[in-house]
Amino acid sequence: MAKRSIDRAKAAKKDEFYTQLEDINNELRHYREHFRGKTVLCNCDDPRISNFFTYFAYNFEFLGLKKLITTCYKNQDMDLFSQNESEQAVFLVYEGDKNGNNIPDAEEIGVKPLKGDGDFRSKECIELLKEADIVVTNPPFSLFREYIGQLMEYGKKFIVIGNVNALSYKEIFPLVKNNKVWLGASIHSGDRKFWVPADYELKAAGCGIDDNGMKFIRVKGVRWFTNLDYKERHENLILYKTYSPEEYPRYINYDAIEVSKTELIPCDYDGVMGVPITFMDKYNPDQFEIIGIGNGGELGVECGVSANLTAEQCAALFREDKSFRKGKLCYRNDKGKLVGCYARILIRKRA
Repeated sequence: MAKRSIDRAKAAKKDEFYTQLEDINNELRHYREHFRGKTVLCNCDDPRISNFFTYFAYNFEFLGLKKLITTCYKNQDMDLFSQNESEQAVFLVYEGDKNGNNIPDAEEIGVKPLKGDGDFRSKECIELLKEADIVVTNPPFSLFREYIGQLMEYGKKFIVIGNVNALSYKEIFPLVKNNKVWLGASIHSGDRKFWVPADYELKAAGCGIDDNGMKFIRVKGVRWFTNLDYKERHENLILYKTYSPEEYPRYINYDAIEVSKTELIPCDYDGVMGVPITFMDKYNPDQFEIIGIGNGGELGVECGVSANLTAEQCAALFREDKSFRKGKLCYRNDKGKLVGCYARILIRKRA
C-alpha cells in the first residue's frame, strides 16, 4: 500500500513528503562532531513546516553551526510556521541567536528573494550549494538520482532521505560499491510517517490526519543516505552460521552462493556470496568487500552475472522461467526448480 502511494506521488511529481522531527533527531545525533563550524544547506524544504529547518535553527548553538541556509519554493513568509503563501521564491539565512533568548526569531532570519522558483537545479540554487559544507534534506524521490549526482559533482557532504531500492540504481550503486555513499545509522526497517500537502489524496492504508489536522502517509523502505562517517558503521556483524552446500545453493549463472538473509551469512565461507540489499543496513566496509550486484539489469551484466552461460543456455533458462534476465541471479532449489532472486549484493569477507 505504501509503495503504491509513493508510485502515485512519483507519477504526479508530488514528492513533498515532510520528515518527522523524531526521525531527524535520531539520525543527526550520530554526526554532531561533523557540524561544528559548518554551513548547512536544506535545499528541498519549506521552512513553514520543515522539521529540518526547525532542528538546525533551534540547535544552532548546540551544534556550533556557522550558518544555516534553506531554500523555500515560492513562499515569502516571515512567520515561518504559518500557511501563508506567496508567488515569490526565497532563501532564508540564519546565523545564530542575536538577542540571547536562544530562539530563532523572525528578525534574526534573513529572507532574500530568488529569481527563479527555488528548484535545486537552478543556477542560483547551485550557487547556494557551493557555499554549503553539508546538505541535509528530504529530496524528491523521483529526482533522487539527479539529486545525488549533483551533490557528488560539487563534492558535498550530505545526509538525505531516500528509498532503500535506490541502492540498486545504476547511478547510485557504483558510489556504494566504491565506499563513497552508504546508509545512515538510525533507520533499518519498518515504515516511516511523512506529512504531505493539504491537497494530497489519501487512499492507501496507513494514511491519515493527525491531531493538528496535518495529512500524513506511512512509507516503507525509507533510509538515510550519507557520506559522513559514524562509529556504528564500523561495528562487525556477528556471524554464527556454518556453511553447508545443502543450506547455501550455488548460483547457476555466477560463482557465488545464495544467502537469503543477512543473519545467515556463514562465518566459515570465504568465497563470494549474494545477500539481500538490506544487508547494507549492517555493512561494515572493514569486514566485507562489495563485488557487484545482481539486479536483473545492466549492473548485473557488467559484474559478470550469466557470463558463464552461452546464449543457448540463457534462452533455455528463459523458456523455463520468463522472469529470467542475464543480470538476474538464479539457482535450483532442492527439488530442481529454477529460482530467480531479487536484487542481491555480491560480497566477500575481507581477510
